[in-house]
Amino acid sequence: MSQDAAQGRYAGRSLAGGRYQLRDLLGEGGMASVHLAYDSVLDRQVAIKTLHTELGREQAFRERFRREAQAVAKLTHTNIVSVFDTGEDDVDGLTTPYIVMEYIEGRPLGSVLDADIQQQGAMPADKALKITADVLAALEISHEMGLVHRDIKPGNVMMTKRGVVKVMDFGIARAMQSGVTSMTQTGMVVGTPQYLSPEQALGRGVDARSDLYSVGIMLFQLTTGRLPFEADSPLAIAYAHVQEEPVAPSSINRSLPPAVDALVARALKKNPNERFPSAEAMRDECLRVAASLQPVAPSIVPGAQTSNGAGVSSAVFPPIDQTGTPQSGSVQTPYQPPSTGGFGHPTPAPTPAPSYGYPQQGGYQTPPQTSAYAPQQGAATPPPYNVTPQQSSLSAGQSGGGKSNKGVVIGAIVVSLVAIGGLITALSLNGKDDEGGSGAKASSSPTVVEGHKGPDTSKVVETTECTEPVESYNDPEKVELPDFTFKNIDSVKKCLQAAGWEYDTKDVNENTYGEGTVMEQYPSANEDVDPKQMPTIVLKVSTGNPA
Repeated sequence: MSQDAAQGRYAGRSLAGGRYQLRDLLGEGGMASVHLAYDSVLDRQVAIKTLHTELGREQAFRERFRREAQAVAKLTHTNIVSVFDTGEDDVDGLTTPYIVMEYIEGRPLGSVLDADIQQQGAMPADKALKITADVLAALEISHEMGLVHRDIKPGNVMMTKRGVVKVMDFGIARAMQSGVTSMTQTGMVVGTPQYLSPEQALGRGVDARSDLYSVGIMLFQLTTGRLPFEADSPLAIAYAHVQEEPVAPSSINRSLPPAVDALVARALKKNPNERFPSAEAMRDECLRVAASLQPVAPSIVPGAQTSNGAGVSSAVFPPIDQTGTPQSGSVQTPYQPPSTGGFGHPTPAPTPAPSYGYPQQGGYQTPPQTSAYAPQQGAATPPPYNVTPQQSSLSAGQSGGGKSNKGVVIGAIVVSLVAIGGLITALSLNGKDDEGGSGAKASSSPTVVEGHKGPDTSKVVETTECTEPVESYNDPEKVELPDFTFKNIDSVKKCLQAAGWEYDTKDVNENTYGEGTVMEQYPSANEDVDPKQMPTIVLKVSTGNPA
């Protein structure tokens, strides 16, 4: 839908029985339109995001969207765009889901970065670190509530007129990822791969550390003015996230100290266990490094390259601008192909006045289910992080192959073999005979070492989560697997035993969350499972010892 069409369609309309009166169009893209609106009940301005009618056709998506919005509405923090209300209404006889948000007068972070690039080549390091710390403060709150953003990028971060950072679109990516069914089969494309963690690129389960990887990508971009992985196809970028090592930011911006290089390098570790253990830990490091810096203008190395100088192909994903946001009008949506036909580039819609503050929304950055890395339907989710990524043969600063597809094909084969190996491992785990009562495999107690953190018994899962699981919205014969992550293993075992579900536990060394905390689970949380043919649930449990 073009911006003019969206403006005309909703102009003068109201939602929720006349409570919200839609006014100016603030932004529009392949998935949604954002309007300035007036809340007649509370006498205030709000921003309303209306999901396009193609999404409204999916009952499963609408229900998932509603549940996610309810969860996000509980997030209250200075650095989070508040969600006030959600619902759905009829527009021209078609069901239209909407979400009512806090109205922010300001600019998206991508626009702030663009201005800094024009003036200095990149954003000053101290400024970039402080903004990143505020983004991490928002993620700290969401992660405590079990919400993984999944879509951190400059286009989803706002800067108010007073310089306050506001992160938006919490939970929407998850609703998109788990809600789309037939829409995916019609070839709808939702997102770009530039900010995806390796586990997302492989179609595996994500947790809080996946957001930290995306934050690392964003910090690299802020301090250098460019992305660490750029290539001529989304497949090549996904391969780079999984297999290639990024160059040090200081090789592009000579004013950056080693501390910034080290911070970014840790955030971008392929193995999540090697990243910062939490948003709080990464935020503390950002503030520590920022406090040690003297304000210095960026010094960009002329002609410096990251992994590849080619642009992203629009054949699968829309082109992006410096904000990391797909350009308006370039996203192909179901039932409404671009006007140029095929995968051409339609003329971008005009940019709305920047004073309104909302960026052009080009969809939510979740990997398309048709990706070469997406897991096969019905297959067990391979345990991530059990294979150490191979060292890239490319030297820092060299081109990753230009326009040649040879490297992409080889990379795809390597990553496919890695994924197949993980699948075999998962199947072998699921096929193991249990060695204890109630379907549990016995595991020895971890040895306590220096730096050990004891158990946190306050984080529990209710037994009813297993005995009365939520019914799947995609298949009435299936249920959604409860979320056991970051819960105490004793309560999880009681839950599983009450339902008669088999499980297996594996020890993992970490001392942030404490002994007995479930760090990962397979199948992942909210995955649809058949209660009559329940797979063995594999739980990775913290020993409380340092990694």
